Amino acid sequence: MSDTAPQAGGLAAEDEKLLVLARGAMGRTGGSSGAAVRDTDGRTYAAGAVELRALTLTALQAAVAAAISSGAEGFEAAVVIGASFHDAGIAAVRELSSSGKIIFADRSGAVYDTVGAEASQ
Repeated sequence: MSDTAPQAGGLAAEDEKLLVLARGAMGRTGGSSGAAVRDTDGRTYAAGAVELRALTLTALQAAVAAAISSGAEGFEAAVVIGASFHDAGIAAVRELSSSGKIIFADRSGAVYDTVGAEASQ
């Protein structure tokens, strides 16, 4: 079975990995959200929200920042847990990759929406 074949939960194995990473980041930070991204080289980055007086980032913004600071040039996919469709990190993903999919899941890991050019594949 390839990494792009859907699993029992409906996600491809590569996307399921992002879901696990996002849930792990959320758990480590004790926050209400987590995110993970996969760059065009297949590397993954995960983060929770950052809420400091001097710096505030959504989980998706933090994951994108980690990827960009490590040399990522684009994104294949992102998973966001506990965020809204208005998450500021979506614009950051889209700035580099207009066609990458963004998967939205609730805190239990249940996917409730997928957007992007590859969402229906």
